[in-house]
Amino acid sequence: MKHINSKNIGGSLLGLMLLFGTVMISGTTAQAQYWPNQNQNRRQRDYERAQRERQAQIERERQLQIERQRQAQQRNGTWGIWDNRNQGNRPGRRGGLGDGYRKYGGSYELRQTALNAGYNEGVKEGRKDRQHNDRFDFRDEGAYQRANKDYNSRYGDRNAYERYFREAFENGYSDGYYGY
Repeated sequence: MKHINSKNIGGSLLGLMLLFGTVMISGTTAQAQYWPNQNQNRRQRDYERAQRERQAQIERERQLQIERQRQAQQRNGTWGIWDNRNQGNRPGRRGGLGDGYRKYGGSYELRQTALNAGYNEGVKEGRKDRQHNDRFDFRDEGAYQRANKDYNSRYGDRNAYERYFREAFENGYSDGYYGY
């Protein structure tokens, strides 16, 4: 029977251990090289997913707000009144001053006073109606019907004043009622 040489076994074991150690170290080194990039890619994907979710939430909220406004307009009987009322008030139309209001004549002071007074009264009445859960209707307001707040005869034409006042009152009422 042959005797097993311990030198051969020891050398073989040493060689195997050296080979095993080299494989283990090289695997760890290779893994360490790619690990930070994997985290960076994961963070980037998570960030992009969160951004998409935020954008989708914003869009859902915007659509919900539009739907609520539409329902409020239908409930209050004002569906489409804004479009019909303002067809002739677009800035840039002939005779306009670029502020969205028609030009009915009169002095600059008459126009500005009526527009300011009408808008402010409209905002006040619109807020009041919203707080009392009244329906959207500016025509039933006394200030709209009288249209003489801050009027002075030195301004001139009372009819022009009333027209400016009422037009601004409508816009102010809408802004006050809907909280703009």
